[in-house]
Amino acid sequence: MSAQGLDRLDVWQLAALAAALGWASGIRLYAVLFVVGGVGFFHWVDLPQGLLLLAHPWVLAASGFMCCVEFLADKVPGVDSAWDLVHTFIRIPAGAALAASVFGDEPGAMMLAAAIVGGSLAAGSHVAKTGARALINTSPEPFSNWAASFGEELAVGALLWLAFANPVASLALLALLLALTVWLIPRVWRLLKAAGGSMRRAFGATKTDRPLDPTRPHADV
Repeated sequence: MSAQGLDRLDVWQLAALAAALGWASGIRLYAVLFVVGGVGFFHWVDLPQGLLLLAHPWVLAASGFMCCVEFLADKVPGVDSAWDLVHTFIRIPAGAALAASVFGDEPGAMMLAAAIVGGSLAAGSHVAKTGARALINTSPEPFSNWAASFGEELAVGALLWLAFANPVASLALLALLLALTVWLIPRVWRLLKAAGGSMRRAFGATKTDRPLDPTRPHADV
């Protein structure tokens, strides 16, 4: 293989990894940190220089602990939505930082471009996940919540594995996930607005239908 072909292959690998890290960070940030750090720690793959810090034992211990906390929090209806809300301010910048770190040895313009794309992918996946889970939590049963949670973990695991094993397949899967995100976000938003309107009407009807206390003065309507 020529040096030019090898360079193209490296660029494809780095681009696929940066995009995968950005998207996956919006779904399972701590799992991303732990998995990437773990494969680097055991030397299963050669990580880019900017990601080597994730393989440090102290960083692995912290990301592993938070991965377990996130795994449990994401399985409890209501707690998962609160967790998602708080992590709006964590997942998106982390996705941008991880994507930029993939190109840590490249010129600054490439790092900035990767940060923009990675942050945008993290924002899209986070918004889709947060909205969908809030909608699912309107159902009293927990099984749909668990199914969604395990499905998200499967998607993240598959995308990260492909990013290292087959960059082209990783980009193809990411394109499908992005298409699903674009399709999902407006529909979830409309359903959430409709659910919120129904709750407001129900609450308003409850207050209006409450019988008046004849012992207390009240204004004529």
